[in-house]
Parts: sequence; structure tokens; C-alpha cells
Amino acid sequence: MDLAFLIAPLAIASLSAAFAALVSVTDRIVNNYGEVVIDVNNGSKKLDVTGGANMLVTLAESQIFIPSACGGRGSCGECKVKVNSDIGPHLPTEIPYLTREQIDDNVRLSCQVKIKGDVDIQIPEYLFKIKQYTGTVERIRDVTHDIKEVYFKLDEGQTVDFRAGQYGQIETPPYAKVKERTQRAYSMSSKPSDSNHVEFLVRLVPGGIVTTYVHEHLKEGEKMKIIAPFGEFYVRDTDATMICVAGGSGMAPFKSIFYDFIEKDKMAERDIWYFFGARTRKDLFYLDEMQKIQDEHERFHFVAALSEPQPEDDWQGETGLITDVLDKYLKSKIPTDAPKEGYLCGSPGMLDACMDVMRSNDMSDDKIYFDKFA
Repeated sequence: MDLAFLIAPLAIASLSAAFAALVSVTDRIVNNYGEVVIDVNNGSKKLDVTGGANMLVTLAESQIFIPSACGGRGSCGECKVKVNSDIGPHLPTEIPYLTREQIDDNVRLSCQVKIKGDVDIQIPEYLFKIKQYTGTVERIRDVTHDIKEVYFKLDEGQTVDFRAGQYGQIETPPYAKVKERTQRAYSMSSKPSDSNHVEFLVRLVPGGIVTTYVHEHLKEGEKMKIIAPFGEFYVRDTDATMICVAGGSGMAPFKSIFYDFIEKDKMAERDIWYFFGARTRKDLFYLDEMQKIQDEHERFHFVAALSEPQPEDDWQGETGLITDVLDKYLKSKIPTDAPKEGYLCGSPGMLDACMDVMRSNDMSDDKIYFDKFA
């Protein structure tokens, strides 16, 4: 046997192992940035932190929570922070989520940049109000075949103050092959007045770390961490007609908004059109609740549509893509001369398509509100 066939692979393996060890040692030495200072809002807060982690995580450890719908994966573009210090050029992973003006103004994605030295940043003051809570799962209920309603009771002495429509982040523990705690964003479906509780609608996403945990592992009585509130998705105080569109777990913020309106006796103040799209009858839920609201409030209109109704569904309502149904109603049933505001919650693709329909019906971008989750 030719020993070269044995010696060559062994030599390569030895060199690879040595290189890996060298990289590990170098990483520990080079990336030991020591103690650094983060100056927030021109001295409003000064944080003494250990360098080396990304800015999103480092700020969270100091109880400053930057919005991140994707939990820091770099796929939502929400965790923007203005950096007044020179921390190097923008990374390729940041550029797709930033406008030219933001790049010129040194806005960065906090999940993509490491804290390597003292840094001066600027963030909106309202972020200081975001808190981390601990809640116990009081109830888990299947509302469809792939959406669970999860209702948390916050620990004694904790109350959450949020606007109907905003979202929170659920943190799940390590499980199975997942080795670290993971956060994802979900709209809150509970009423703001129920400040001792938080409710979420969680749809199962194949391969989703947090949704898989919620659907396959989460139990009633379990304690979880929740960070809230985030987002600019809330109803503006005007008398414009509300054009609301959702699909799937996008129902969550609207459930919160409508019941908040009912409690505050606001349902008679403006026209509300709520369009909800689903594929088949098994993907619809809360129909009785929405019908009851419509029966009791004459200015509220609920329109459900199925894109792929099955024979067994015996569906008598609207059919087709929700965008087509929305377009039909904007052209024929909703007064065209009435001022309108759009409120959207669903997949990025659905939101983009709905915005196109709204624009084609003379609704301006500055009157269309949404939180686009990755």
C-alpha cells in the first residue's frame, strides 16, 4: 500500500486542527476588548460594558432594548441605531436595510456591529420605557390548526403599559439542538387595560425556533421572559376611515385594537373596514367574535375572504386573494372621497401587495401603517 495515501490525509488533518486551535486562541486574544463605555444620547446614560458582543445584545444586557423583530438574525432591519463614533464602514449585511440618507448619517444595524471600544450612540427616548417581564403561561389554546393563543400572567408587581397594536418579544430557553436563548417578535392580542396579562397569537413556522418551542414544548404553568412594548403600529387619533387588512396571526393587533376601542367607546367615531384573508375555512378564526362586533357596532365592517375554498367549506363569503377583495371594496363599497388610513399586519409579501392596492386607490404612503415581521 502507498503510504502517501495515508500520510497526506493525516498531514492535512493535523494542519487543519492546528489552524483551528490557532484561530481559537487568536480570537480569544484579539477579541478581548476589555471594558468599554457606551454613551447614550449625549450623556443621558453612560454604560460600562464588556466589549466583544454585538451592540443589540450589549444594550439589552444593560436593559436597553432595541426593536428587533427577527431576534437579532439580521433579517428584519429594525434594530437601527445612530452611531456618532467611527466604528468602521457599513457591512454588506447592513446595507440592504438602510437608505442612502441613513448610511450617510451613520445609522447602523445594532445586531451586526460589535462593541470594540468606546462608542457614542443616539436612540429615541421612548426605548427607555421598554422593559423585560417574567410571565407564567396561564392558558394555551389552539385557534386554528397552526395558530396558538398564548396568555401570560405577569409576575406579582409587574404591569405592562402598551398601545393596542404594538408587539412584544418572547424569549425561549435552549431546547433540543437549540443551544441558546432565542427571541422573536409577536403582536400583542390582549387589551391594554389588562395590564397584568399579555396575550400573543403564535403561528407555527416550519423550522422556526420560537414557534416550534411554543407549539411543541411550551406548557401551561411555565415561566417565560417577555420584552415589551415595541413598535409604531397603533391607531392614529383622527376621524379617517380605517382600512385594516390581516392574515393568519396578523389578527393579533386588530383584536387588541378593536376591543380597546369598544372599552373606550370609540367604535361610533369612525368607519372601520377589516379585511381578513385565509386560504381555506380551517385557517379562519375568531369569526364569531368579529361578527358580534359587527352586529353591535354599525360603523364596523368585517370582510373575510378565502383564496382557496374547499367544497367541504360551504363558504358563502368573499373568495379570491385578499388584495383583489380589498381593491373591489375600495372601488365600489367604500366612499372614494372619504379620507382613509391603512393598517396592515401579515407577511411581508401580503403587506407589499396591499400597499400597492392602496396606492392605486389614492391612499398615500404616509397614511399606511404596519409592522413588517421577518
